[in-house]
Amino acid sequence: MKHRRTKAGRTLNARLDHRNPLVFDTHELGRRPGAMQRLSRTVEAPGGDGIFGIAGVIGVPEGAEVRLDLRLESVMEGVLVTGTAHATAEGECVRCLEPLDLTLDADFQEMFSYPDVDDRGRPSARQDDTADEEGEEDRLFVEDGLFDLEPVLRDAVVLALPMQPVCREDCPGLCSECGVRLADDPDHHHDAVDIRWAALQGLAETVQDGEKDVPRRGGDDSQEK
Repeated sequence: MKHRRTKAGRTLNARLDHRNPLVFDTHELGRRPGAMQRLSRTVEAPGGDGIFGIAGVIGVPEGAEVRLDLRLESVMEGVLVTGTAHATAEGECVRCLEPLDLTLDADFQEMFSYPDVDDRGRPSARQDDTADEEGEEDRLFVEDGLFDLEPVLRDAVVLALPMQPVCREDCPGLCSECGVRLADDPDHHHDAVDIRWAALQGLAETVQDGEKDVPRRGGDDSQEK
């Protein structure tokens, strides 16, 4: 599944750290077209932006377990990586605001190009300093036999998450008048008052209160007589 990238590709001048759990080594795969390798790895969700997903909505918390199932294929242009990330995302229901957990299976596929071949898979005479040409910044590369899966994984997780997560499909949400969670009180309701009579009802209550404050003079007159 090809996807839209949310981060620019890594420049060729940046060296990858093989100790990073999201950096993979392709030396065993080799560069013979048709070679394939399957890998499984469990890593911790990276931080950086604070949440591995949609900020303020839902995501995989930093440090949470992410299980990766990958297939690496050697092609003329580079290494084609296909895989699935399995994790648990955390967020809150957009209707009732209750916390929720979501089992996540994010599929992805990405080409990591060899820096010394062109778009047609032929050896290229271009040097690394030409990597800033138009369109090049969106490509990802194999560098010294290594590739970094993190930007691809971030994109895949974002696309697999719901923009408006709910605790259940039929969640009734909150009462618009008092904020009570309707799922906890299905019979919850408020007596409807016709706004055309609400003002008159208030006026009548005011008149009644005024009459209570007016002193009765009839009793005093009888005593004087």
